Amino acid sequence: MFPFFYNFNYMIFMLPAFLLMMGTQFYVNSTYRKWSQVQSLNHMTGAQAAQSLIRRQNLVGVQVEGIRGKLTDHYDPRTKVLRLSEGVYGRASVASLAIAAHELGHAIQDDEGYFPLRFRAMLVPAVNIGSYMGWIFIIRGLLLNLTGLAWAGLIIFGLGALFALATLPVEFNA
Repeated sequence: MFPFFYNFNYMIFMLPAFLLMMGTQFYVNSTYRKWSQVQSLNHMTGAQAAQSLIRRQNLVGVQVEGIRGKLTDHYDPRTKVLRLSEGVYGRASVASLAIAAHELGHAIQDDEGYFPLRFRAMLVPAVNIGSYMGWIFIIRGLLLNLTGLAWAGLIIFGLGALFALATLPVEFNA
């Protein structure tokens, strides 16, 4: 009946995590889509707002760059670069201003030596690799009927999710 993977305990853990991830992604994308259609009253683009806030906050050495993609915005504390996605960098929308201000909040955290940001920055490379490898292990475990590999993938992916939850204060504080 089930040619590949037949351990339903695995699905008890996997399905809620997958649904939560998809629901969160849908919410973020729909909110962005809604507010990216609303023009900002001051007609500033995300890049202009970020530059203005950098000057206002006296953040020395912080640069603003455009980056390809949608919602790929981030602040890199190693290089002190605020990267804004195409839709944020050059558009004058409410979403652009909010995202630019949020990412600049991370630059302020960096400038103030906010420990949770430094801790997160140290762990990000390992977590990114783990999250990527987790999916590979899950899919290969399902296809090859290797229960241990699938569970290992689920655990690795779960650690990435725990990391995201543990670093929520960094996001809320920004």
